[in-house]
Amino acid sequence: MGFRGDLLRPHTGGGAHRVTFIELFFDLVFVFAVTQVSHLLIRDESPLGVVHTLMLGAAIWWVWVDTAWVTNWLNPEKGAVRVMLVVLMLLGLLMSSAIPEAFGDKALLFALTFVTLQVARSLFTVFAFARRRPEHAGNFVRITIWLATSGVLWIAGALLPDAQLWLWLAAILLDYTGPRARFFVPGMGRAPLSSWDVSGAHMAERVSLFVIIALGESIIVSGSTFSDLGVDGATVSAFLAAFASAVLMWLLYFSHSERRGSEYISEAAERGLIAQVAYTYVPVPMVLGIVLTAVADHTVLVSPDVGSSWAVGLVCAGSAVYLVGIALFRRATGGPWLLSNLLGFAALVALFFTHPVLSPVAVSWGSNLVLLAVVVADELSLRRDGGVATNPDSVL
Repeated sequence: MGFRGDLLRPHTGGGAHRVTFIELFFDLVFVFAVTQVSHLLIRDESPLGVVHTLMLGAAIWWVWVDTAWVTNWLNPEKGAVRVMLVVLMLLGLLMSSAIPEAFGDKALLFALTFVTLQVARSLFTVFAFARRRPEHAGNFVRITIWLATSGVLWIAGALLPDAQLWLWLAAILLDYTGPRARFFVPGMGRAPLSSWDVSGAHMAERVSLFVIIALGESIIVSGSTFSDLGVDGATVSAFLAAFASAVLMWLLYFSHSERRGSEYISEAAERGLIAQVAYTYVPVPMVLGIVLTAVADHTVLVSPDVGSSWAVGLVCAGSAVYLVGIALFRRATGGPWLLSNLLGFAALVALFFTHPVLSPVAVSWGSNLVLLAVVVADELSLRRDGGVATNPDSVL
């Protein structure tokens, strides 16, 4: 059984690691998806809105990263793989359009498109591997079983509004548990690590591109909000603070961490395990931190002079969660735990308690100073250790 043609990436040459144009085209749907997730919290400024945003953000990331793993093995230059990606784009667009009402009237549309996308992609990969890499095909049989099981929870949650939050939370936890459990299935056992032979360079570049997508969405939110407001000192200051935060977040990841991570996974023996931790789980707080920061930028721009615990909380939480992601990524790719990250996190927590006396825009600039201090400390640390991984066997 399986496709007669060879749909797998070549083992050698540029095609083994190159990110193709169809993969970038596929990513366009997720520009829209991240924007939809951000606007969900903008429209619902409440603790429940935060929970909904984090849950849907985690689900969107899981769809994207699962597809990134698949295109790490399948060759997007092949016609059948391109057709699969285009179909996934359509399903992803429908899923993204349902995000604003995912916990309302469009819950079933979101759940059905999410589950169909996940299961269909996994089944396609089973048949793509079946003739040439039976071990990998068996791995994706296990993955399909896990996705179908969590899919029951997704659809049940959409059909049972009173239990939706808890059923969807259980579905997300099941989805995220799968890789750590190596997709254990009774009678089949766990997926062998030998079936996780990913291209480190391709995986690192794909995740970096998603971080760029999230940062780009942050800039879109602040730019579009600023364009609708009058020009005065407080608004301009808030806009500049929003732009500075995007630049600093970019520096924290792309100045050194991204390159060191790419080199680390490309040279490692157990690339699959590193990809699972550093490029599947660890980016979650980074992406969610950027989303929270985008919402914070919008809120501060709209009310730059009003002392609001909500706006200040979003500013501090976004930067703090992102710092956690950076610290975990550095550790997962052979780096040490840096004191600067811990101190930066503590400073952001302390900064939150200044909301009775500082305006949101002042706190936004304070948050940027904390991020800048961490950027400088990272640069000094890199010069001290020469850019060499201090824990070459560490994946947390």
